[in-house]
Amino acid sequence: MVQGVEILTNVAPNTQAEILTEDALTFLAVLHRTFESTRQNLLVARDVAQRRYDSGVSFDFPAETSHIRADLTWHCAAPGPGLEDRRVEITGPTDRKMVINALNSGAKTFMADFEDSSSPTFANMINGQVNLRDAIRRQIDFEIGGKTYKLVKKPAVLLVRPRGWHLDETRLTVDNTPVSASIFDFAIYFFHNAYELIKCGHGPYFYLPKMEHYLEARLWNDIFLFSQSYIGLPHNTIRATVLIETLPAAFQMEEILFELRNHSSGLNCGRWDYIFSAIKKRRADRASVFPDRKDVTMTVPFMDAYVRLLIQTCHRRKVAAMGGMSAQIPIKNDPKANEAAMGKVRADKLREVTAGHDGTWIAHPLIHTIARQVFDEIMLGPNQYHVRREDVRVIAADLTNTNVPGKITEQGVRSNVSVALAYSTAWLGGNGCIPVNYLMEDAATAEIARVQLWQWVKYAARMDNGAPITVTFVDHIIDELAPTIKSIAPGINEKHLKIAINYLKGQIRQQWPSDFLTSDLMPFLTMADGVELKRQHSSL
Repeated sequence: MVQGVEILTNVAPNTQAEILTEDALTFLAVLHRTFESTRQNLLVARDVAQRRYDSGVSFDFPAETSHIRADLTWHCAAPGPGLEDRRVEITGPTDRKMVINALNSGAKTFMADFEDSSSPTFANMINGQVNLRDAIRRQIDFEIGGKTYKLVKKPAVLLVRPRGWHLDETRLTVDNTPVSASIFDFAIYFFHNAYELIKCGHGPYFYLPKMEHYLEARLWNDIFLFSQSYIGLPHNTIRATVLIETLPAAFQMEEILFELRNHSSGLNCGRWDYIFSAIKKRRADRASVFPDRKDVTMTVPFMDAYVRLLIQTCHRRKVAAMGGMSAQIPIKNDPKANEAAMGKVRADKLREVTAGHDGTWIAHPLIHTIARQVFDEIMLGPNQYHVRREDVRVIAADLTNTNVPGKITEQGVRSNVSVALAYSTAWLGGNGCIPVNYLMEDAATAEIARVQLWQWVKYAARMDNGAPITVTFVDHIIDELAPTIKSIAPGINEKHLKIAINYLKGQIRQQWPSDFLTSDLMPFLTMADGVELKRQHSSL
C-alpha cells in the first residue's frame, strides 16, 4: 500500500488490516527514514562505550554536561492530565483480558507493555495494538466461558511501553530494512490513539526502556516533536517516563530529564534490568561477581545509592520518582506462605514510600490493596515532590560499589538455570511473563539468571561448599533440570525447550555474554511468523 513498505507476514490478517492502514504505515515509514540512521549510530556508540568499560575506563558522570547538573533553574513539564497522582501503577502485557483486568484493578495507572513482559510474536504485537485501541474507545468488552469482561466507569490511566532501541521489528521493512521495534510500537499506537486519548481527558503517555545515554533520550524527544507536528497535535502534549535500568543511564539521570524536559513525567527504578546491566556492563571486572540473585536486594550499597540519587534528581526537577516491581505474587492454598510473600511486598513498598518515591509498580491486581494502603498511609498528597532529599550525596564510587553480602549456592545456580530455561522456552512460545516458584519472571529477571551463570563460569566462582562453577557443572544442572521445565511452564513446546537448552549452554561458553536474549532469540519468532531467514540478515 505504501511505497517502500513491505509486511513480510500475515499471521493476523483481519487485525493487521485494521491497524496497519495506509496512513499509519506512511507515518511509520516517514519516522523510519527520518530517524533510523540516528538510532543505528547510537547503537554503535553503545558498543564503543562497552569496549571502553572492558579496557578499565571507570564509570563517571559526563564532564561535558556538568553545567546541566549544576543549573538548578530548569524544571520538567507539569504532570499530564491524570498523571498527578501515580501512587500505584500496574503493569503487564497487552492481551485483551489483561488489559481489562489491569484497567479495572483500582490502580491509578496501567503500563501496557510491549516490552519485557510480552513475547513479540507479530500476532501479539498487532493484537496488543488492537486491544489498546479498543480500550481507549471503550469497545473492548467481551465474554468467554460464560464470564463477561467489561471496563469500569473510571479505569486506570493508560501508559504504553514500546520495545527498546536495540530491537528490530523484523516482520516489517521500509526500503528493505527492518524498522525499529521502538518506532513501530510508538508510531502505530500514537497515530491511531493520540486524539482519542485527549478526548478521554488524558494524553499519549509512554514509558521508555533500556536507554544508555542522554542522546538516546534526545532521539525520543525529536521523534515526539516530529510526531506531534505530523498529526497537528500541540507540542509538549506527549509525556514519557524513562526507566533507569542500565548502569550508564544512572550517571546521566539529569541529562536524560533535560533532553525530555518538555515531555518528561519522571524516572522509574527499573530494578531488575538495572541489576542485569550492572553485571553485563562490568563484565570484564572480576571484582564485580555477585552472589545469588536473591541477595542482590534494594538495600545493597549500589542499589541504595541508585534509588536515592533517582529520587533526589526527579524532585529537584519536579517530576515523579517511581519505584519498581516486587517480584512476589499471591500464593493460593498456602496462607502461611502467602502471608510471608505479601509481607515482603509490604516491606518493599514501605521502603519506597519512606525513601520519597511518588508511586510503585505491581504485577498482579490482588497486590493493589497492599501497595495502596502503604502509600496512602505515608504519602498524604498526590506525590512527594516536596521531599527534596538534599541530604543525598551520591558519587560515582557509590553507584559501582560491588560489595554485595551473600554467597553463591548450588540452589542459586539451579534457580538461575530453571528461570533461564523456563522463560526462554515460554518466550519462544509467545508468553512473555511466567510465574516460577511464586515469583513473576519476565525478560529482565531471566537476563539476570543468564548473565549470572555466564559470570560465575567466566570467573570460576566457587559455591559456598567450595566447589567451582564450571561449564561441565552447569551443563549437568541444565540436563538435570530440563525435564522439570514442563511443570514450571505448562504447555511448553519440546522444540522450544531444546532451543533454550542449546542457547543457555552456548551462552556460558562465550567470551562475553550477548547483549540481550530477546535479540538472540528473535530470529526464531520471525521464522515462526513465516519470514524467510534470508530476509532477517540485519537482525541476526
